Amino acid sequence: MPSRYDRQIRLPMIGDAGQERLAQSHVAVLGCGALGTVAADILARAGVGHLRLIDRDVVEWTNLQRQSLYTERDAQTSRAKADAACEALALANSEIQCEPMVADLSADNIGSLLEGCDLVIDAADNFAVRFLLNDYSLEHRLPWVHGGCVGTGGQLAFFSGQGKPCFRCLVPEIPPASAVATCDTAGVLGSATHTIASLQATEALKWLTGNHAAIRKGVWSIDFWSNRSRVIALPAAISETCLACGLGKRDFLSGSAAGSVAVVCGRSSVQISPPRSTSLDLNAMAERWSAMGEVSVNRFFVRVKLRPPDAETVTLFRDGRGLIDGTVETGRARTLYAKLVGG
Repeated sequence: MPSRYDRQIRLPMIGDAGQERLAQSHVAVLGCGALGTVAADILARAGVGHLRLIDRDVVEWTNLQRQSLYTERDAQTSRAKADAACEALALANSEIQCEPMVADLSADNIGSLLEGCDLVIDAADNFAVRFLLNDYSLEHRLPWVHGGCVGTGGQLAFFSGQGKPCFRCLVPEIPPASAVATCDTAGVLGSATHTIASLQATEALKWLTGNHAAIRKGVWSIDFWSNRSRVIALPAAISETCLACGLGKRDFLSGSAAGSVAVVCGRSSVQISPPRSTSLDLNAMAERWSAMGEVSVNRFFVRVKLRPPDAETVTLFRDGRGLIDGTVETGRARTLYAKLVGG
């Protein structure tokens, strides 16, 4: 029986040697949404030997329009995205290892989550996470492929982890929420996310197979509906004033930021992250919540659908992070978190 990778090995830039390099590679996919599911699918089918899928969220109905590894059943049961995605990939390629990590990336855990990785796919859709990843990348010379998509357009860029340039050369500071469109306000085209993710996977395959000279330079920005494409150059000189790769600051990796509260893109919910990661006893929490509503628990999270007059559903992950579904009011979310979890 011919190798499943036969058509890929026939490419002269890959061949047997490149395929073996892929088999020995360890790639982290940071975020299992629209970009992450497509990129992970391509890399798994290409034969990347070890994939680590990192995501903090669960599957919901609005994901099914573009997040290609999930089914209606996953949404009905609110499965952890990383777990459902790994299960789907195992059906596509049983020869590789796929490791689900249900976690919220932070300065506390980034080292353990990315340990041993050769490359990271950025599918996080979160500026704070990207700035943290950029710091870690520079500190450990870890390459990563940035991708972002909203509306009908998207962009991607490859960063080697050696700076000159880095992501902070492109975006010096986290932009205010009001200045950045989200899928809530602008929607998102499924074919656009698929294309950006495919291009991210392509850059990753170039790097992993040793074809470094083929890596695209600069930031490739594409509007798929208006048929516009441009490349934004990032000359090495721009790094001279960059806080991260020019001046050596690691503001996000230092972990100085406190816990956070944020409205989640694409859904009526608020995420609350504690200042430090923890390791909760989810079964004990489920028992504690048993009188408060309909409770379900698995190895990744415990969830309670609160009884009236409350209308929210609270999901608590093992690391202490909470998702409060049914509200976009951060004050209300804080109240419920304090009521159910403490703090």
